[in-house]
Amino acid sequence: MYRFLFSSKWLGYLLLAAIFATACVFLGRWQMDRRAETLAEINRVVSNYSATPIPFEQARDQFNHLDPAKEWTQVELKGTYDAAGERIVRNRPLNGQPGYEVVVPFRLTTGETVVIDRGWLPIGNTNPGSPDSVPAPPQGEVTAVVRLKHGEPELQRGAPEGQLASIDLPTYAAQLGYPLMTGAYGQLASETPPAAAMPVAFPKPSTDEGTHLSYSLQWFAFGVLMFVGFGYAARQQARNAAIDAEDEELIDDGAMHAAVAPRRRPAAPRKRKKATAEEEEDALLDAQGY
Repeated sequence: MYRFLFSSKWLGYLLLAAIFATACVFLGRWQMDRRAETLAEINRVVSNYSATPIPFEQARDQFNHLDPAKEWTQVELKGTYDAAGERIVRNRPLNGQPGYEVVVPFRLTTGETVVIDRGWLPIGNTNPGSPDSVPAPPQGEVTAVVRLKHGEPELQRGAPEGQLASIDLPTYAAQLGYPLMTGAYGQLASETPPAAAMPVAFPKPSTDEGTHLSYSLQWFAFGVLMFVGFGYAARQQARNAAIDAEDEELIDDGAMHAAVAPRRRPAAPRKRKKATAEEEEDALLDAQGY
């Protein structure tokens, strides 16, 4: 009944179904991996973002090589800003609006220098390619609370003087001409004393895991439904083949009966009996009304 499944046509259909299902499984697993990464990021935000700041002495190793689990950890720094080394980072959208970020070297009282990202600035209306103004950092000794962030990879594109294409800490250090701690930088949370004007503060990262789980389940379901559809099509094909076979059998049986049934000879016409003289006389009297 299902011998047609071994035909080249149906084997091709089965191969296509297997390829499609494999792709669905791959995409579903990819979405699950994305969800795992998102959940790990959410866990870091929940655990570290609002935790009590730790002193620089406890975080020194993180500025050399940041443990991913320590991202967003708050660290208290004491030192002075190097305003001459300030840079703006290009192509930094915030809430859908294009703009820049302001990074400044911060020389600690211990002698090391780290980078602090002080906030976001919108694109300028006066000077194309740069913000209209950059708020200056506070002078003198400052106590800053920052959140640890990984440095960014180098982008193979240039930037105008005084700007960076990304927060690539080794490239930044090469421009400054003095050592920086390049394992991490700090995203500013607060500083004391405060500056007269500040860039826009960064919003708290989202803790919404998104739609990765639902998308992964949809891809897995599509893979299963492909085989369900293949099975349904095969069943319909088998039913249609069975119906066609029954119709052919009925046609063949009818033709056979017609071939073997004996033909009847037509009945011979019955001869009319010859009327007698008395019957003819009675018929004549009836016709004359007697």
